[in-house]
Amino acid sequence: MNGEVTSVAFSPDGKYIVSGSRDNTLRIWDAATGNSVGEPLQGHTESVRAVAYSPDGKHIVSGSRDNTLTIWDAATGHPVGEPLEGHINSVCAVAYSPDGKYIVSGSGDNTLRIWDAATGHPVGEPLKGHRDSVFAVAYSPDGKHIVSGSVDNTLRIWDAATGDSIGEPLEGNRCSVFAVAYSPDGKHIVSGSVSNKLRILDAATGHPVGEPLLGHKGSVFAVAYSPDGKHIVSGSRDKTLRIWDAATGHLVGEPLQGHTRSVYTVAYSPDGKHIVSGSDDKTLRIWDAHQGNVIHFTHEYIAEHKFAKGLDNDGWLRSPQGELIFWVPSEKRHGVQDMSLMTLPLAHPEHPVVLDCTRMVLGEEWMKVKVSRRLIINAFQTS
Repeated sequence: MNGEVTSVAFSPDGKYIVSGSRDNTLRIWDAATGNSVGEPLQGHTESVRAVAYSPDGKHIVSGSRDNTLTIWDAATGHPVGEPLEGHINSVCAVAYSPDGKYIVSGSGDNTLRIWDAATGHPVGEPLKGHRDSVFAVAYSPDGKHIVSGSVDNTLRIWDAATGDSIGEPLEGNRCSVFAVAYSPDGKHIVSGSVSNKLRILDAATGHPVGEPLLGHKGSVFAVAYSPDGKHIVSGSRDKTLRIWDAATGHLVGEPLQGHTRSVYTVAYSPDGKHIVSGSDDKTLRIWDAHQGNVIHFTHEYIAEHKFAKGLDNDGWLRSPQGELIFWVPSEKRHGVQDMSLMTLPLAHPEHPVVLDCTRMVLGEEWMKVKVSRRLIINAFQTS
């Protein structure tokens, strides 16, 4: 990704991950290898704020700061129909209904909208009641209700069929709500907020269940239940993920550390074995949900046709902006001169790029390489 990762979702079969980014694109990833699949999905003109797979895995919906939603063919990456227009501010959250017939969106215009997933047409009028941006939405597992979280410090539950608000706003967080999720049995709702806390609520009554879940040292931007409902994962401004016992609210193990900036989005794989997270550090990480260790570190800082030709006099390869990329020892520099067409992953603070010269082709051996004016360097990341 060339921008911060704002949203992630697993495909229903667990084979793929879709991510949305502030670089205006979506990407699809192979969940087993962490490799990107195909080209970026392009069409939005501003940041992609939210993504979701349809229950059958055939489509992806995205919401953007350009005020629109787009439905994509998950197999081809092509847009399906025209963008869904109606919101007058950023689309901050999207979710499919369990039967795949509808899409709900939450927006910076303080409203929710329901859309026909097949036609892209709006269903009924906007759902009004929040007094500030709606950052989070989720359908109940039975599809009868929608929960939303807002910067107005409240959650609201809505009748998915009529669009009517049910009961009074839920004010357990008492500060901006960034994330919401239903438990798989539909009995509970978990929310994350700017207060650094998570709250579990009774979905029927709206009453808090137990005490707030404490541990994060920054705003909680993302929450998700494990498919079996036994655990909750959260992502935070404090750069960590945390796993919680959904029944007791107690922390499970140590924080999951590795991201270097805020964690904006998290999701469990359908089998509950893995967690994917996306961050302000422009990376995705795939974690073992039981061990807490990183399985894949997806890092797409690709610099193609970006470098000035050759090294400088001191042996440094620099970006056009003068940034230091890597340094080449003097005895190797005569073999590393023409880099005008080079493609190379850029350095990361935790995982510097290393130039492997062990198999470099030099001198007369260079003639065996039938690529004109191109040098392909085997670069790898070391921790």
